[in-house]
Formats: sequence, C-alpha cells, structure tokens
Amino acid sequence: MKNFFLHTVLILLALSMAIPFFMMFLISLGGNENIFTDYKNINLSLLSYKNVFSSIPVIRYFLNSLVVAALTTAGQIVVAALAGYGFARLEFRGRDFLFFIIVLTMMVPPQVNIVPLFFIMSKLGWINTYQALIVPGIFGGFGVFLMRQHFLTFSKELEDASKLDGCNVFQTFYKIALPCALPAIATLGIFTFVTSWNSFMWPLIVTNTESMRTLAVGLTIFKNSFREITLWGELMACSCICSIPAILIFITGKKYLINNPSSGALKE
Repeated sequence: MKNFFLHTVLILLALSMAIPFFMMFLISLGGNENIFTDYKNINLSLLSYKNVFSSIPVIRYFLNSLVVAALTTAGQIVVAALAGYGFARLEFRGRDFLFFIIVLTMMVPPQVNIVPLFFIMSKLGWINTYQALIVPGIFGGFGVFLMRQHFLTFSKELEDASKLDGCNVFQTFYKIALPCALPAIATLGIFTFVTSWNSFMWPLIVTNTESMRTLAVGLTIFKNSFREITLWGELMACSCICSIPAILIFITGKKYLINNPSSGALKE
C-alpha cells in the first residue's frame, strides 16, 4: 500500500511536469486559430515553425547559444575541477582564506557585477564578441565549491596508491581523481549549460548586432515584436526550440548523476 501511494504521487508529479510540455508542443503545431477554445478542430502543421524560421535568423541564434553554452561549460568544468582539487588536496599558504573569498562571491547577486563586467569588457574591446559572452561565465564560485566538496571525499588510499606507482600531483588528478568525479562534473556541466543557455540579461547588454544575439535574446525580441495580436503558435514553436538542448543535455548526463565510478574501487 505504501509503495502504491508513493508511485501514484510520483506519477502525478511527472504528469504535472510533462503535460505543459505536451501542450506547448501541441499549440506549436496547431497555429493560432481556436487553440484555447476548440481543440478538436485544430489542424496540426509545421506552419508556425516555418513562420519563425522565415521571420528571424533562428539558426544563427541557435548556433550562437550553442557555442557560448558549450565553451562556457567546458571552461568552467576545467577551471572548477583544477581549483577544487587544489583547495581540497594541496597544502599551501592562505588556502582557506582564498577559498573563503571564493565562497563570498557566491553571496553577491549577479546583477551587481553587470556594470563592472561591462566596463572591463569595454576596456578589453570585447563588446559584441564571443569572448564577452563566454569568458565571464567560465569563472564561478559555485563550481569551485562543488568540486572541492567532492574531492574532499576522494579516497586517501587511492591517492597514496597512485603516489606509490610514481604519479605526480597532476597525474593523480587527471588519471585517478578526475574519472572518479564524473557525478560532480555531470552536475556542474548540466547546471552550467542550462544557466548559460537560458542567460538573457548579460547577452542583451554585451551584444548590439543581430549576428551576435543568442537564442534567448533573439526570441524575446521576436516576442516583443507582436503588436495587436499574440501569435501563440509561433511563440510556442520558439519555446520548443529553446527547450530541446536543455532536455538533451540532461538526458545525456543523467546516467552520470546516479552512478558513482569510484564505488568498488577499494575493498576492505
């Protein structure tokens, strides 16, 4: 009885999240006629998607967002993994104080950093470039904190065994510690990719041409172009396009979230 109740709750929760996505996809195929009044007479077609692709450069926006999100994610994983391992396993002067400063940056709202970041990008001549969209997102306190907490649980026995085999610190990191950190890396990667993909404020401020706009900015401007009537079919088509990469990246990385590669590595 307990399992039945638990399964029922989980199924209802899953349906509550899946049904809005299904309705969004259905409306994107149904156009703009009778979408809220008469579902039986909706004619499914790809006209809304065709109108979106003919009205704005969706492919350009999509590629810009994909490049920015992918490079930001890769860069943050590298930086956070190296810094996290250093803070967790290396002994050096001022280590705890430096980590405390990094943790403090997590308490600062992102909006506070926009003006100084824009000033720095302007002085570097990076306004309206990929560098301005990617570089600020590579460095983040959350990633360092997450990776440090994971590496603190890294087996001391594995580390000692790698030293006996002749590995130096860097070899121990990328041959032993990094493969065991796949769950933490997957978590950080998914979080960073989705955050970068959905980012709106910073790309809006730091870009000023259509060719450099990301998908979130381009589609928001497209939505704001509606005047007398809202084109719900086109709007839902845009939402479907925006949702695809985030869903795919979660499906790809979820197996690493539930598996621990280091389990079974040691035996008593």
